[in-house]
Order: sequence, then structure tokens, then C-alpha cells
Amino acid sequence: MLLYIVGDDDNNLFMEDADWFFFDSSLFLTFLFLYFKYFNSGKEVFLKRDYLFFLPSIFLFLSELLEIFSEQEDDFIEIPETFIEFVFLGYVFHIVYNLLKTQKANWILYFGIPIVLILSVSNINGILDLFEMAPIVFSDDDDFNTYLILIVAFLFYVITFYLIIKPKELIPGVKITKYKSSNLKPESIKNYKNALIQIMEKEKLYLDPRLSIHSVSKKLNIPRLYISEVLNVHMNISFQDFVNGYRIEAFAANLQNDQYAHYTLFGIASEVGFSSKSSFNATFKKIKGLTPSQFKNSLNGKNTTGTE
Repeated sequence: MLLYIVGDDDNNLFMEDADWFFFDSSLFLTFLFLYFKYFNSGKEVFLKRDYLFFLPSIFLFLSELLEIFSEQEDDFIEIPETFIEFVFLGYVFHIVYNLLKTQKANWILYFGIPIVLILSVSNINGILDLFEMAPIVFSDDDDFNTYLILIVAFLFYVITFYLIIKPKELIPGVKITKYKSSNLKPESIKNYKNALIQIMEKEKLYLDPRLSIHSVSKKLNIPRLYISEVLNVHMNISFQDFVNGYRIEAFAANLQNDQYAHYTLFGIASEVGFSSKSSFNATFKKIKGLTPSQFKNSLNGKNTTGTE
């Protein structure tokens, strides 16, 4: 994108009529279109037939080269170029339509709609120019592609930011493909599973509220990826749920211990590794099917019945 902004002749940032970058801005729209196509479909492998979506960009690339080396504009090239621009408008329309339909990643609409408007005006002006009619005044021609590319560039930066902080939202298939290359043997899986259970039951690492899969990996000297695979694939549980399961059982045991009779419910939860009250309540309900208060009342009822 930086090469495009600096080197394309529509921008003229450093030199008049600079043309050091031959790829049309539509190439970025093609990549954007394919990203959303696969984002919506969930497919994990790029289909060879989808290379066809690059044909319009290849045509524009070749026509650009021809114009540069022939040093003149030919209507024979300009006419198909103008109509091919509508293909890229269709790409962006497809993105916006699917976002509105699926209600996913609605924040992209803030960028998609301006791109559609800019491309629409540009394409209409291209048609008007062919018929030697007055264009729609929108912006200076030299600045037009700069506006478009800056919007697309900023969109890609936003996508990258989301990819870092919320990867599951942008790459839904990441869990499926995560362990495909694993070479763990059944014996290793069994040993790692036993090591995880032992370190929780004997050393009670779950009592540490800052416990992480990285610290467990370091403690057991087992690669983090293997621990994650054993838990998610072979024990069908996430690391957090695995740890919280021990914490909930420890909480239930402490709740019946007279030593903790003067503690609040969250006070006991804090003793077994929970650092957030809302997280504790949600986790307890998920595992036990009751709220902590309901569970405590059920224990009191049992104790009363036993006394009678």
C-alpha cells in the first residue's frame, strides 16, 4: 500500500508523473473480497478456481503496462478498462451485502460503504467520460485514488488489530486446524494427561489465581502446544475449564469445612484461585448447574435432614 501511494502516478507525492508501481488499486479490493469470501464460507483451503478472481486485476495490470510503453491512451483499452472497474464494485457490493445479511463484523460496514460510494462515483464518471459528458464533481482526480487506498489501508490495519486481540472472530477455523501436524504418540498423550492431573491434585496449582498454560508448561517441562492438544483434543476440555473444575471442587469441599464458616462465598472462592466474582459465579453455574448460594442452601438442607 505504501508502494502504491508513493509510486502511482495518480498521487504525485514526490515526482510528477511518477509510475513506479504498476498494480492497480483494485488488486487490494480483490484480496479484501477473497478474505470475506472465505471468512463467510469457513473453508480452510484456497480453491484453485478462485484464482479466476484475479483475472480483472491481471487485465488492468497488462493494460497499464501497454499504456506506459506505448505512451498514449487507446480507446480500445479504455473502454474495457472502464467496464472491468464495475467488477471490483461488485466485489465490494458482495462484501457489504453479506455483512448486512449475516450481521457479522458490522464494524466493516463503516469502511465498506465509503468504498462502495467512492467506486460508484468513479465508475459512473468513467462511463460519462467515454461519452464525453461532464463528470460528477466529487474530488480532484489526482486525490481520488489516494482517498480510496487510504480507506482500504486503514481497513486492513483494523483487521490486523482484530486478528491480534480477537483471532477467533476473524479466523473461525483456527481450532480445527491447530493440531493437524501433531506427532504425539498414544503413550506420550497418556503420560502428559497423567502429569496434568497429578500436578493439579497433588501440588494444587489451581490455587494460584494467575496460573496460565505457560506456567504449567514450564513446571512440567512439556511444550505448551502439547498441553493444549492433550486438553482440547484428548480430554475434550479447555485449559481454563480444566483448572476451574478443580477450583469448584475445592470450593465445594471448603464450603462444608467449619474453618471457612465465617467466610463469604467469594471469600472461599478467592482461597481456591478465583480472582473475579462474576467469573466464579458463571463458572460454578456452568459446572454445578446451580448458583453458589443455591448450592450452599442445598447443603444446609441436607445437614438439617441429617440432624433430624
